[in-house]
Amino acid sequence: MGVLGAGGAGTWYALRPAATPAGAAAGTSADTQAPQPPRAAPIYYKFDPAFVVNFGGPGSARYLQVTLEAMSRNAAILDVLKDNEPAVRNDLVLLFSSQDDATLMSTDGKEKLRAETLAAIQKVLNEEGADGKLIEQVYFTSFVVQ
Repeated sequence: MGVLGAGGAGTWYALRPAATPAGAAAGTSADTQAPQPPRAAPIYYKFDPAFVVNFGGPGSARYLQVTLEAMSRNAAILDVLKDNEPAVRNDLVLLFSSQDDATLMSTDGKEKLRAETLAAIQKVLNEEGADGKLIEQVYFTSFVVQ
């Protein structure tokens, strides 16, 4: 009987419920927390027409063409973006035309430009009283340097 008792104790020890983490409420564990609701589907706003700017120093005839889409999960913020597209386009034309070859030709430079593009869009929306952070991402769907 001692062997059976030791085997039963070993089985209980191996299969026992995990201890509650310090500071956690009694009776709850990470496994019993409510699952997070699924995120809303992304909605995209395409800037049309594409951006075409010249860039570089004096005497440089370089051009950049960028097709851009903004992503949100909130349709109302995309309506605000559409209503303020002229102001957004103005800021983005200034941003794109201030770039240099080194930035536009490297992957890191393009990612930095993408982050600056998102910040510029969010800034305009914030200035209009909207929550610019609802624009979560921007994507370059076409990027041509000539």
